[in-house]
Amino acid sequence: MALKFHITNVNFHFCACSSSFSRSTLAFSSSKLSNCSQNRTNGLVAQSSLTDQQQLAFTGEENQLIDALIGIQGRGRSASARQLNDVECAVKVLEGLQGVPDPTGSSLIEGRWQLMFTTRPGTASPIQRTFVGVETFSVFQEISLRTNDPRVSNIVKFSEAIGELKVEAAASIKDGKRILFQFDKAAFSFKFLPFKFPYPVPFRLLGDEAKGWLDTTYLSPSGNLRISRGNKGTTFVLQKKTEPRQTLLSAISTGTQVEQAINEFISSNQSTAEEERELLEGEWQMLWSSQIVKKNGQMKFEVDILLGFKFSMTGTYAKSSTNTYNVTMDDAAIICGGFGYPIKMETKINLQLLYSDDKMRISRGYNNILFVHLRTDGSNQK
Repeated sequence: MALKFHITNVNFHFCACSSSFSRSTLAFSSSKLSNCSQNRTNGLVAQSSLTDQQQLAFTGEENQLIDALIGIQGRGRSASARQLNDVECAVKVLEGLQGVPDPTGSSLIEGRWQLMFTTRPGTASPIQRTFVGVETFSVFQEISLRTNDPRVSNIVKFSEAIGELKVEAAASIKDGKRILFQFDKAAFSFKFLPFKFPYPVPFRLLGDEAKGWLDTTYLSPSGNLRISRGNKGTTFVLQKKTEPRQTLLSAISTGTQVEQAINEFISSNQSTAEEERELLEGEWQMLWSSQIVKKNGQMKFEVDILLGFKFSMTGTYAKSSTNTYNVTMDDAAIICGGFGYPIKMETKINLQLLYSDDKMRISRGYNNILFVHLRTDGSNQK
């Protein structure tokens, strides 16, 4: 099998004596739902599974949608055509099912929902255009309909240390699916200020522009997943409870206690810790690099340096024991276009697979560095 590492438009530091890597962005595409009518069972269909408790949080059809969301950046901002198709197909499947009837009348719609995905038409709201696509921010929607002051609020949480922006709207129920709302106030709450800072939008002067509606087209019986469509043509996927892979990827995107999150994820899958895992074929992209696994026992490593120049390094790998590979990188060059300047160097690494499914894998390499990869192609799995 062959492996290829690749990074674009970032600085990457490769040093045998350093465990410091510059972070690249995540990208992922799936071919699992290329046909909207395609039947699938569970998103986790490869070599590792989650605990029974985690699996019960979502139905098989809900897991199809979550599986399609894994690895999409910016809650949909950087999604490829294939990713958008996968998500839309999974959304249509759920909308065709019998979720909670009359969701606006159910207590399950109440509470704080985390925004996981949204389409981004040109008519999207300013807050959506400005903040929603920023991966390091968390975005929530709070719904409170059973009070004397029913409201829908959109919240952008910048970080625990900085604070948040909260945009509030007066709300009313039109029917079993539709909530009517009108934005009326907003403010920044910064942790370093003892007062709230007003959001500079004159809602009273906007008139009908501050009004809208939100249809809930699917609400899961567990109350963990919601699909909504807005008056501006936007589709939203929101969750109260995230799947463990989503929790891990969220920690990675925000840079918050990543190693702890990885360890907790691996610990939650201890039932499969002793299973034998293989490097699956296909293209994989990770925080710091990406790998393409082929079939000829070779590995290739490439880094974009500057103005079309790349550092390339190739080598071989072979399985040495259960879930462990010996990697030897011994052929390096600086490449520009079709020309290359050879460099003499050799690096040997032991790579241990800690977790693997058809969407994500976690491995441990040189100096106990942990790596998280996401699949970026639609290759068929074994």
